[in-house]
Amino acid sequence: MRPTWTGHNGGVKDAEIRRWRRSLAEERAEYAIYRAVAEKKTGQEREILLGLAEAERRHEEYYLQLLGDRVGPPLRPSLRTRFLGFLARAFGSVFALALMQYSEMRATARTGHEDDPAIVADEAVHAEVVRALATRGRSAMSGTFRAAVFGVNDGLVSNLALVVGVGASGMATNTVLFTGIAGLLAGALSMAAGEWVSVSSQRELLEASAPSDESSERLPDLNVDANELSLVYQARGVEAGEADAMAQLALARLRRDRAYDALAADRADLTEVGSPWRAAGSSFCFFALGALIPIIPFIFTGGLLAIGVAAALVGAALILTGGIVGILSGKAPGPRALRQLLIGYGAAAVTYLLGLAFGTVL
Repeated sequence: MRPTWTGHNGGVKDAEIRRWRRSLAEERAEYAIYRAVAEKKTGQEREILLGLAEAERRHEEYYLQLLGDRVGPPLRPSLRTRFLGFLARAFGSVFALALMQYSEMRATARTGHEDDPAIVADEAVHAEVVRALATRGRSAMSGTFRAAVFGVNDGLVSNLALVVGVGASGMATNTVLFTGIAGLLAGALSMAAGEWVSVSSQRELLEASAPSDESSERLPDLNVDANELSLVYQARGVEAGEADAMAQLALARLRRDRAYDALAADRADLTEVGSPWRAAGSSFCFFALGALIPIIPFIFTGGLLAIGVAAALVGAALILTGGIVGILSGKAPGPRALRQLLIGYGAAAVTYLLGLAFGTVL
């Protein structure tokens, strides 16, 4: 039941009125964001997002009724929500959906026990709807994203640690630069080789597990009474009675449709694995991109200045990649960015101290 407004604030504290006004601003902004993302989608995803937008419109009406004539001038939504709106209008991608997932989780916590239970339940369900939509995008980009993030981060951290350690030992700038270039090439080649072996091995394992085409072609000639197709299903873990029934059904369908493949249940889909050469090439490029950043300052200067500039450039890149990981994980980007930064600077600090120690000895 909606409250009625009497007296100065109708018995409602000023803090509650401010909270409702902030919630109203957030609901209005989220409505606009869902609409913006929906415009860049088609089919079922578009309809789902439009449905979420209408739900946010209902929430707006709820807070308008709560506030009555105390609505006041429109408040601006939070900086996070405004940034989310920019992403939605600019890209409408999985990044915006992943941030919306985090936003809806925060909205669930934002609504208080005094609010309509239906509003609180709506926000909780919205988080799950957006999570499911974002998961589609995460699944589609998981392989490329993994290679990009891990490749760039490995290049950033390993080469920063390398040039900082060598630079701290007091070696000439040209030596530090050459060491960084060598580290770039060595690391990128190692990453490429490892990715090629990994993908090639996965393809070979899937090929070994896939039923042969010749076996499928020979199925119509099976002895129907013995029906050894049942043994195939049993070998896959199906109980004997169920395997017999499955085999009978498979052979009956095979008689009706000669194109039917009764063994295709375990046929490997090699297209999902990808090309080992493409994987190797992308790993090489991503690592090289990350490893290039810490050696750029040594092209123009040297000493502590080059080390400081390299650390600053790598720090900014680590914050960016860490924030992206947080966004795509549906989590707050800040802590993930800080985690990446601390890991990178921690590794560099260790090699810097080692470089100082060796420089003193030498």
